[in-house]
Amino acid sequence: MSSLLQKIPLIGKEIPWLNDVRQKGAEAFAKTGVPTAKTEAWKYTKPRELCGDDFVIKQSKKDSDWKADLPFEAYQIRFENGYFCPQESTLPQGVEVVPLIEAMLFHPEVWKHLCKMADINKYPFAALNQSYLNEGVYIRIEKNVELKKPLVIISHTTPGEENLFFNLHNLIVLEENAAATLVEYHTWSGEVKSRYFANLVNEIYLSAGAHLEHIKVQAEAFKANHVALSVVAANKDSEYKSFCLQRGANIGRNETLVKLQESGACAEVNAAYIMNGWATLDTTTDIEHLSAQTTSHQLVKGVIGGDAKGVFQGKIHIAPNAVKTEGNQLHKALLLSNTAEVDVKPELEIFADDVKCSHGAASGELDEDQLFYMRSRGIGLEEARQILIDAYLEDVIGKIKHEGIRNWVEKEAK
Repeated sequence: MSSLLQKIPLIGKEIPWLNDVRQKGAEAFAKTGVPTAKTEAWKYTKPRELCGDDFVIKQSKKDSDWKADLPFEAYQIRFENGYFCPQESTLPQGVEVVPLIEAMLFHPEVWKHLCKMADINKYPFAALNQSYLNEGVYIRIEKNVELKKPLVIISHTTPGEENLFFNLHNLIVLEENAAATLVEYHTWSGEVKSRYFANLVNEIYLSAGAHLEHIKVQAEAFKANHVALSVVAANKDSEYKSFCLQRGANIGRNETLVKLQESGACAEVNAAYIMNGWATLDTTTDIEHLSAQTTSHQLVKGVIGGDAKGVFQGKIHIAPNAVKTEGNQLHKALLLSNTAEVDVKPELEIFADDVKCSHGAASGELDEDQLFYMRSRGIGLEEARQILIDAYLEDVIGKIKHEGIRNWVEKEAK
């Protein structure tokens, strides 16, 4: 734990109120520490790999010649080894993108939402993230503005010889009736077995009538650790639609907490994870229906081979006053080897009448008859397996609205 709580110089360290926010995060993390196998929310994920004493926080920025080759037009925001890299990008009127430290110091309105949405006593890595509150971006989309091109946050890591540790914290605010597509792309360059630790928090606030499609592609190095929490506050008639593709990483945990706070709010939280080797990839969701006439849908699919392990923990919570609410959840896993493992924990907490809720889980193997049929037509075994895997993932990836992003994700999933 001590190696994760390091004393490093942060911008604004001489400002008492900013130091107080960071100190509260440090104290909350020191109290709980890194989760263990006895921690209920982490019991399937074996978090001991996150306790390493060799993680290093770089004290300076490092430029890189690496560029993201995205097959669709987008506004790009880039981080290199956890540091913001200013780039020339002309944003449309009504869209504001500011480095987080600048927003904290000069945009006081951010404190209405920043570090307000998640209980840091419940989420230890969010507490750790808050103790380093410095790097990230503040994105604000004004009332009635519809962003025509996706906004892409790229986090690229070039580890080198050191085991890097970095924290990013993003605040995204959509004002009334605003609409946007946000993409997160987490990738790396260097040795396949590079070891580093990315700890990420997104706080997303959707005002009445706002619509956000949020796509994430996590393609980390095989020995990297990636822990992320996205917290969404959705107000009247707003819509949050997300998809996360997890590939790579030693431990990858993507956690989503959605608070449907007012009537008409809806959420669609979808994901796919694909891994081999020894990886553990964890998708954890918590959808809180806090008001009447709210809806949520979840579809998560996993493809697991080798000695890898998939984890899905999904909770739907219906508050006492959340009548006429609908929430459903489905998880499916495809096991490619006898040593692959999947652990599933679906939960329903219902405290209201007149609601529709469902959850389900299933796992299976590739259809041998279909494989035999394709091989008898001259298709090689590996190609036949990939065709079946692509078909299996098609319905969940197909939920991405933006065609260019959907095609890109399909290629990343291979």
